[in-house]
Parts: sequence; C-alpha cells; structure tokens
Amino acid sequence: MIRVLLADDQLLVRAGFRALLDAQRDIAVIGEAADGEEAVRLVRELRPDIVLMDIRMPVLDGLAATHRITEDPDLGQVRVVMLTTFELDEYVFEALRRGASGFLVKDTEPDELLRAVRAVVAGDALLSPGVTRRLIAEFAARSKAPADAGELSCLTDREREVMTLVGMGLTNDEIARRLIVSPLTAKTHVSRTMVKLGARDRAQLVVLAYESGLVRPGWLG
Repeated sequence: MIRVLLADDQLLVRAGFRALLDAQRDIAVIGEAADGEEAVRLVRELRPDIVLMDIRMPVLDGLAATHRITEDPDLGQVRVVMLTTFELDEYVFEALRRGASGFLVKDTEPDELLRAVRAVVAGDALLSPGVTRRLIAEFAARSKAPADAGELSCLTDREREVMTLVGMGLTNDEIARRLIVSPLTAKTHVSRTMVKLGARDRAQLVVLAYESGLVRPGWLG
C-alpha cells in the first residue's frame, strides 16, 4: 500500500485528490495538512511514502517544508512531489535542487497523477520528464548557487557518462542500450552516482547534470 500525505491550503483541492487516490486499491491517503508546518509535523509522525506538496501555503511554504523534509536523514525514504499552478515555476526548480522528486501541475489528468505517485514510489524516472527537464534547463543556468564541476571528480568516467544520459532523460533501459550493458548494470551505475553525489533520486541527479555543465539546454532536441 502506497501511503500518501496531502499538503495544500485549499480544502477542495485536498478533497479532490483524496477522492481519486483513496479509490485505488494500492494507495491510501493517511493525512492532510493545510500549511507547511503541519505537513512537516505529519511527515515526521506518519512517515508517508510520498507527500504531494503545494508550493504556496501559509505559515510555512512548500519550498521551506520540502527542505526540512529532505535534509532530515530520518526521512530519507519520504518522497516529495511539488504541486504547482505553473509549469515553469522557479520555486519548483529550487525544490528540485533541494531534493523534491518531481512536480505536477494541479490540473493534471487523473491518470497522470496516479501514474506519477506510483512511479515516484517505485523510484522510476522523472514525472512528466519533458516538462521537468525543460524547467531545469530554464532555471539551472541562473541558479544562485550552481554546482561546482569539481564536485564530480569522485565519479568514474563511466559514471559521468551515465549521469549525462540521465540528465538527457534516458531511462535505465535506454542507458543500457546506449552503452551496450545490461539494465542491471545501468541501474547500478545510476545508483552509485547518486550515492557519491548525495542525490536523493534521479530528479536531483538531473539538476546536478545541468548545473555542472554535463548537460546543456538544447541537447534534448
């Protein structure tokens, strides 16, 4: 059972998401928060698998709440997906830099929401990968604190190659075909790269790939 926490200051939004999610056999909404402070408290208390976090909330906004969750080593298994009204939202990019696993626009189709929840919990590729990578490409170049390319010195040449392909949006299977290795080997390279760089998931790895210059806007075709 996938355990979900909803964090949004609009009651109707939470009610709509709850009705959709609770109707699934493999998903259960275990809590709701109307502000970021309450969201952090409930995450620590309930330990959900995934938090659907609104960006703009009172008391503590979604960005600050996400930062508190992702920097807490005791909450390392909790995934945060940002909810936003606009696709190209600078605050969403900052949340991705801080460890969010992806984002959804609030008017997303129900099937896409369900697919996204299941994908993030399974550790699969980014949500709405084309949109997510476009957002990263849009804001990475003007980030206030870009990654130092020297930070990648801990990676092997193959791991840098794999990180580049992850940044370009390839799945593990696609990376395996590109490098002529097994999917398990590709997955191992991705996992080791994330561990070495301290990335929580693929979303953060994509951000680092852009900020370090391994991938540049325009490479996606």
